[in-house]
Amino acid sequence: MEYLKQLLKKTGWISIVESLIFAVLGIILICNPEGTVNTISIILGIIFIVIGIFKIIQYIAAKQKDNNYDLIYGLTAIVIGIVAMMYMSTITSIFRIIIGVWIVYTSFVRINSAIQLRKLNGNIWIYSLILAILMTICGLYVIINTGAIIVTIGAIMLVYSIIDIIESIIFMKNIKEVL
Repeated sequence: MEYLKQLLKKTGWISIVESLIFAVLGIILICNPEGTVNTISIILGIIFIVIGIFKIIQYIAAKQKDNNYDLIYGLTAIVIGIVAMMYMSTITSIFRIIIGVWIVYTSFVRINSAIQLRKLNGNIWIYSLILAILMTICGLYVIINTGAIIVTIGAIMLVYSIIDIIESIIFMKNIKEVL
């Protein structure tokens, strides 16, 4: 039982750290939306191109060339890198969907936590459930709204982070009663 308690507390702290990272990213997106997306696209592009070049060099340096895996991998990585830098708006859409799915996933985990807190005699689980439902709505908004601008995504990431931190603290404070 003590192991489970420690595991749940550790998970709570990890969730808080993740939420703080999301909050920082949200603030950056609010303050400099276009620059952030362009920078991310360029960095991803450069990383893929460097990996591609490395794999091609690995292929050329290999003594046996009976396997073209490194060559194909390298060429594909270079193409992905070029595409990432040329199609920054597509990167924005993919980024929006990934963030939205993550928020929805986390909200489902929080709904489950609220249900676990329901076993307590208090009403704290209701607040947790309401916050988790708000998280679900925010995540769905990010996924569904194709016109969602980066600033909105940043604001939702910030709200999500605050809600998740509050939820983690509530759960961690009541972990003894749940177990």
